[in-house]
Amino acid sequence: MDFSQSMWNTQFMTEANLRANQAQSTPNRGRPPLGAAYWRLWTSAGLSDLADGVVKVALPLVAIGFTRSPALIAGLGFAFTLPWLLFALPAGMFADRLDRRRAMLGANCVRAALLLVLVTFVAAGGRSIAALYVAAFCVGTAETLYDTSAQSIIPQIVPRDQLSRANARLYGAQLTANQFIGPPAAGLLVAAGTVAAFATPVGLWVVALGALLLVRGSFRVPRERNASMRAEILEGLRFVWQNKVLRTFAVMVGVFNFATNGVFAVFVLYAVGHASAMGLTKPAYGLLLTTIPIGSVLGSLIAEQVERRLGKARTIAVSFLAGALLAGIPALTASPYVIGIAFFLGGIGIVISNVVMVSLRQRMTPDRMLGRVNSCYRLVAWGTMPLGTAVAGLLGELIGLRAMFAVMGVVALTTLTGLLVAGDTAIDAAMDAAIGTAESVI
Repeated sequence: MDFSQSMWNTQFMTEANLRANQAQSTPNRGRPPLGAAYWRLWTSAGLSDLADGVVKVALPLVAIGFTRSPALIAGLGFAFTLPWLLFALPAGMFADRLDRRRAMLGANCVRAALLLVLVTFVAAGGRSIAALYVAAFCVGTAETLYDTSAQSIIPQIVPRDQLSRANARLYGAQLTANQFIGPPAAGLLVAAGTVAAFATPVGLWVVALGALLLVRGSFRVPRERNASMRAEILEGLRFVWQNKVLRTFAVMVGVFNFATNGVFAVFVLYAVGHASAMGLTKPAYGLLLTTIPIGSVLGSLIAEQVERRLGKARTIAVSFLAGALLAGIPALTASPYVIGIAFFLGGIGIVISNVVMVSLRQRMTPDRMLGRVNSCYRLVAWGTMPLGTAVAGLLGELIGLRAMFAVMGVVALTTLTGLLVAGDTAIDAAMDAAIGTAESVI
């Protein structure tokens, strides 16, 4: 990192450490409220994620009516996540150049319009898996700008010493909507009809637009100089690469997402239908998936307490270990009860690690480049998701689903290597130092 104002580091690091100690020692009830703007954003994000949850589960459920090929089903997940590999960096650059609230509004308008086209096509009698691929890719492209802007706007709405609390509440709402309500709703909607399954998210995105319009103010970050798009993107890449903590976390999450996204891209074939290993109905499949967000909601409530008790590095290590159960457990059993318990524990781990990592990244990054840093981070962390879906689809065809789950479970466990080699004390010290240094130039 290029910290030219190092002469101020000692003063600001002392102030940053004081703020961090006060934040850890002050109970939640003694902290100031997060504010009306935050809760309006919270409402909008929850509704948007509910729409996402319905779409992501409805697409493969509709697709298995066209094909039972693991490669073709996994291709939907590939199409949905490929935009993170292609457009993550431009999305971050635009999130730093544009008003972030308006960028979110525009992205939601595009998603609603795109899915409305699909609804019209289906209502006219169209039946094409290619249309599902196009819809998945286009909606995923709009998602890159929305999610990058949404994560970058949080430090503009709440004080930085409240980021862990704000992110925990936001993740709780988003995961509840996206994974707790969305999957069973998708199962019921698909059973009622494809038009209903795709029209519902359109309505949800429209309501989310209304909630976001109530968030007043300007959320454009002042730019110190006019630079080319290429120069701004490279600045974000350098910031992430030169920061050991961010670089390590990006690789860990990238490997983890490669494994888990691959598993869930074809898990519907393992779980749904009389010919499947689990033999679940579509509504039952949606209910099984709700065990993940149930755990996630619990994780969002205890994330701060776990972080204070275990420390940042140990919290992340335990969280990733629990999350690895998501990928590997279907290789060992087809019992929906055992898998449901593993999904529940994995959900706890995933949200706790997200709260810790995202809050750290927001505190370590200057506001003016948070969009680019988030997008660079996600290029690595989320860009692996389409690769995971492609590999999982091919492995499912070649060696079978259970063997593929076993491979992905082992891959997910390798994420712990970085923390085990470096040592939790060293990583905690590096994170604290990075936070203090970064806050000195924000």
